[in-house]
Amino acid sequence: MLKSVEATVETNGEVRLREPIRVKYPCRAIVTILDGPDISEAALLSETSLARDWKRPEEDEAWSHLQ
Repeated sequence: MLKSVEATVETNGEVRLREPIRVKYPCRAIVTILDGPDISEAALLSETSLARDWKRPEEDEAWSHLQ
């Protein structure tokens, strides 16, 4: 039986189910974290300031050995 149940994972690792479930025997489960810090948003917000550094001639020289 596959069943999805919404839950909250506390910072101490405790999992709290949003609704009660009943099983006939111990079952394996997979916990998938659905939200958290939006890394993509942070990357987009820092892109402009990082681009200034990336476009400097010193950066091109520093990384030229990898090309």
